Amino acid sequence: MNSGLIFDVKRYAINDGPGIRITIFLKGCYLNCAWCHNPESISSKVQKMYSADKCMHCGACVENCPENACTLTSEGIITDAALCKLCGICADVCPAKATQMSGQQASVDEIMAMIEKERVFFDQSSGGVTFSGGEPLMHAKFLIRLLDACGARGIHRTVDTTGFAKTETLLEVAQRTDHFLYDLKMMDATGHKKWTNVGNEAILTNLKILAETGASINIRIPLIKGVNDDAENIGATAKFVAGLAGEKKRVNLLPYHNIMLKKYEKLGAVFKPGDMAEPDRQKQETIIAQFAGYGVQAVLGG
Repeated sequence: MNSGLIFDVKRYAINDGPGIRITIFLKGCYLNCAWCHNPESISSKVQKMYSADKCMHCGACVENCPENACTLTSEGIITDAALCKLCGICADVCPAKATQMSGQQASVDEIMAMIEKERVFFDQSSGGVTFSGGEPLMHAKFLIRLLDACGARGIHRTVDTTGFAKTETLLEVAQRTDHFLYDLKMMDATGHKKWTNVGNEAILTNLKILAETGASINIRIPLIKGVNDDAENIGATAKFVAGLAGEKKRVNLLPYHNIMLKKYEKLGAVFKPGDMAEPDRQKQETIIAQFAGYGVQAVLGG
């Protein structure tokens, strides 16, 4: 596959692998985490995002929509989803960028051109490119072509993944990847399915197998009060990570935040945080100590 759907490109990224990096976000994810901070990454299709507070009520989108799907009201633009073809013309003509399209097709050559422009930062910082999402393994053929192209140019390659994929897919990607950022949500399979809509059996199995290959891996754990910050889950997670083959894996703890609320609003979706919250600092320090008790270094952020 020579092209794929991306929804964002982050330049000068310093928390997505070693050094200064460019992060390419591929659209589509198998999981649907209750706390997802990139809700536009979940769907593997192009989506329309609208910010009513940016809208100038100029009517340009209404006048230019070939499907007559846009209507200007006192509360802003309303889009008839049954008529909208997601062509993006409304976003192109919007002077305030109140309407934007999430998801654009990009070829391997186009993405490599973006990456090449950042090489000066890679060379100075031992950085490179990170492929994230969504779930990049959902686009395995496209991802492999990108990894091969980066490898041919000597560019360091990191893949940020949930690990929810066929083992053979993960191993094929691993042959072309220099470093993994591997997400762990929780150890209990029932709880994992409740909060992410999928079980964690394949995720845990794949992580064990990946570690046995000698791959360079950082573990990333979203830290959410009332979801996965209890002593039982943290202890089970620390024990599991400590038992992985090879050198002890570093763990990055990512405390919950709700800065994604605007994104849900733009998508016309409702975010229901319930009791989810950031664990307090004392709890965070207790969790770090739990990992240390198993000989695992856990740090906040990254």
